[in-house]
Amino acid sequence: MNDQPIPGGVAAAKPHPALLAICGSARPGSYNARLLGLAAEAALALDTDVSALDLRDLDLPIYCPSIGGGAMPQGVLVIRQILSAHDGLLIATPEYNGSLPPLLTNALDWASRPTFGAKGLAPFRQKVAALLSVCDAPGGGANGLAHLRGILTRLEVYVLPETVTMPSDAFGAFALRDPEILPRVGHQLRQLVAALHARGQPS
Repeated sequence: MNDQPIPGGVAAAKPHPALLAICGSARPGSYNARLLGLAAEAALALDTDVSALDLRDLDLPIYCPSIGGGAMPQGVLVIRQILSAHDGLLIATPEYNGSLPPLLTNALDWASRPTFGAKGLAPFRQKVAALLSVCDAPGGGANGLAHLRGILTRLEVYVLPETVTMPSDAFGAFALRDPEILPRVGHQLRQLVAALHARGQPS
C-alpha cells in the first residue's frame, strides 16, 4: 500500500477494483492506521489496487459553507479527484466522544462540496465502503462507525453491513498478525470485493 497521498489526486485507470484507504486518526503510530494497513494487505491479496490518502496532508481549513465562494481550497479539488478515481473505500477511525474525529468529518464535509459544475455527491456515488475501528470506548468504536455509516449513506455510498471493531487494549495485546484479527479483516475484505464485483466494478 502506498502510504503517501496520491500525486495530483488522480489514479490511472486499472483493470482491478481500486480501493482508497483512509485513516481518521492523526496520531502517529495510531492503532487504526495499523489496522488499516492490515486491511490493505488483505485487499491486495484479493487482486485489488490499494492507495492510501493521508488526510493530514490536504489543504482543508475547518469547514464553513461560506469558504470557497471565491477560490475553493486546493484540498477540496484534490480529495474529490481522488475519490472519483476509486471504486471502494477502506476507512479505519477511532471514536471521539461517541462520534467521529474532526479530521475525518471535516474531509467528508469538504469532499461533498460541488466544484466546477460537478454535483456534490458525484465523487461518492456507486462507491462501496468497509468500516473498521480500534477504540477504547465501549463497543470498540461501534458508535462512531454508526455515525460514519449515516454520513456515507447520505452521500450515496453503499456501506457493508458488517464492521470490524475492537477495543484498544485487545488490539494492543495481539501481534498484528494474530489469528484472532486476520480472519475478521479478511472476511470483511472478501465482502467488499464481492460487493464491488456485484455492482459492476472491474473484475
